[in-house]
Amino acid sequence: MNRKTLVLPAVIGLLAPVLAACGGADGGSDGGGAIAVGTTDRFIATADAPAPLDPAYAYDVGSWNILRQTVQTLMIQPRGEGEPVPEAAESCTFTDTGNERYVCKLREGLKFADGNPVTAKDVKFSIDRALAIKADSGVSALLSTIDTVEAQGEREVVFHLKTADATFPYKLSTPVAGIVNPADYDKGKLRDGFEVSGSGPYKLEAKVENDEMVSAVFTKNAEYKGALTVNNDKAEIRSFKDADAMDAALQDGDIDVMSRTLTPEQIKKLSIDPGENVELIDMPGLEIRYLAFNTDAPGVKDKAVRQAMAQVVNRSELVSKVYGSQAEPLYSLVPATITGHSNSFFNEYGDPSTDKAESLLAKADVTTPVKLTLHYTTDHYGAATKQEFEVLQKQLNASGLFDVTIKGTPWDSFVPAQRKGSYEVWGMGWFPDFPDADNYLAPFLDDDNFLKSPYANSVIRNTLIPASRREPDRGSAATSLTEIQDIVAEDVPVLPLWQGKQYVAARDDITGTAYVLNSSSTLQLWELGRGVSG
Repeated sequence: MNRKTLVLPAVIGLLAPVLAACGGADGGSDGGGAIAVGTTDRFIATADAPAPLDPAYAYDVGSWNILRQTVQTLMIQPRGEGEPVPEAAESCTFTDTGNERYVCKLREGLKFADGNPVTAKDVKFSIDRALAIKADSGVSALLSTIDTVEAQGEREVVFHLKTADATFPYKLSTPVAGIVNPADYDKGKLRDGFEVSGSGPYKLEAKVENDEMVSAVFTKNAEYKGALTVNNDKAEIRSFKDADAMDAALQDGDIDVMSRTLTPEQIKKLSIDPGENVELIDMPGLEIRYLAFNTDAPGVKDKAVRQAMAQVVNRSELVSKVYGSQAEPLYSLVPATITGHSNSFFNEYGDPSTDKAESLLAKADVTTPVKLTLHYTTDHYGAATKQEFEVLQKQLNASGLFDVTIKGTPWDSFVPAQRKGSYEVWGMGWFPDFPDADNYLAPFLDDDNFLKSPYANSVIRNTLIPASRREPDRGSAATSLTEIQDIVAEDVPVLPLWQGKQYVAARDDITGTAYVLNSSSTLQLWELGRGVSG
């Protein structure tokens, strides 16, 4: 087996991929046909979530994988290091010293995939629509600093902000700010089903069975004008029931790339011996996992209970037993590789200690053992999630201070139940909307947070988040960001657990795999091409 290593420059937000490759003879599916990418994500339209691919609703990495290909945004995150760059826009800039007026000029000749022109009014329609619908997914909170949107002529869009927001260009690079065709979208209602009408690099054809999209076929959009170079004419995202089925399809050449979600066992095996004509792409990631709390629920309403859990949980043991070298313990909502990170939970609690946890509960007159159910999703973050929660259960129960049960639920039922407040404690993952500390804090702690958490800290919301957003130099925001993280460690509305890497596996005749994932762990199918294996 030939082993080759490609090292790219490390950057904040999209870090250096390291390639372990096995060369060989011809591989890949279908010769010059569609480049097929496998995923274990499920795309389901339900009564609770009938519009999974509407940009005004979608707020998970799976649905964003679809929207990134089809809906154009004014700005886009660059391939590597740096701030967002214009995409549908020709230029964008703050025009005042207070970072409260942001002006974008559209590229000339922009068209939707149906051939209709894209105008400033369409941008205004799309942004106003997302804000007006205010879907219960919480995605509209990314646009919460917008006061009004103004269309000036055919190509100029002016955003008037409620307050200074240095992260606003990043927010305009997210799918909720995507430009949709007003001919196909109601301004006051979500678009049910699996159709998407945009001006992005691809057009979508969804293959649906029993209200579930099993395959998304992307054909190059001949009308596309933007910053991206599209390296293939056709690509496909194909949904598999589990990681083993996806792996078998890759090894057999039925798909070309395997993305979300590889199991720790698969990653370990592929890193040692990827198989004939297959290579594993390993890149440091910005994904985090955490426990969330309904701070109004009886079992965890007392802060001392949440603090005691933070004192007992052993992150190092959890990572070692479940994920090995594929993850690292995390002591803040903000990953260690992001500017503004602080190890606030370690500073507050130090090493795991049952004695300290018992003291916290005793001082608060909490009767032990505290009975709790920890909820997790069975089919969204990978097969290792169950094992992760078994380790957490064992750690908490071994202290004698907790009587914990665990319960797994499919994602399409898990999310509605969580949003309705049915769970006291539940596990979630977070893939950043953009690589800035603000995006690891505000979505959890600000008004209209996506968790629907009742936790509210007025200092965080009214003082610290606004103060951090006033700093164009994100390093200068560290004081406010650190204070936010310290308050979170004290109050424990969420409990960070670990930070993970990103992995894809691919047939070795597929090019562009080093850039197929961006810093938000979403796919960039336009980067993929078909080359020569070996």
